[in-house]
Amino acid sequence: MTVLLVALGAAVGAPLRYLADRFVQSRHDSLFPWGTFTVNVTGSALLGFLAAAPTGHGVMALAGTGFCGALTTYSTFGYETLRLAEDGARALALLNAAAGIAAGLGAAYCGAAFAEAL
Repeated sequence: MTVLLVALGAAVGAPLRYLADRFVQSRHDSLFPWGTFTVNVTGSALLGFLAAAPTGHGVMALAGTGFCGALTTYSTFGYETLRLAEDGARALALLNAAAGIAAGLGAAYCGAAFAEAL
């Protein structure tokens, strides 16, 4: 049953990640990967909220592991950072790495704090 919940969450999160990434990136005329940055920060905030909220195992499997796991993407973050560096945009690569990690951690903390405040 847990595997099915994870798969169901991922079936929603993965296409949403793709669509959100394309939507955000199409509105920026920049080499910086704003789409991936946005979905990673959003997913981190949601996962932080879910981790601190009094939810059951099923909710975490569906929304945490499945949805947030498919919505966020460390592999694309790594690839895009490497691509920026290889293309000569080393400052943007460094900014992407530092901002992505800091914003993701900060968003997770804020999500958890929000859940605890409720």
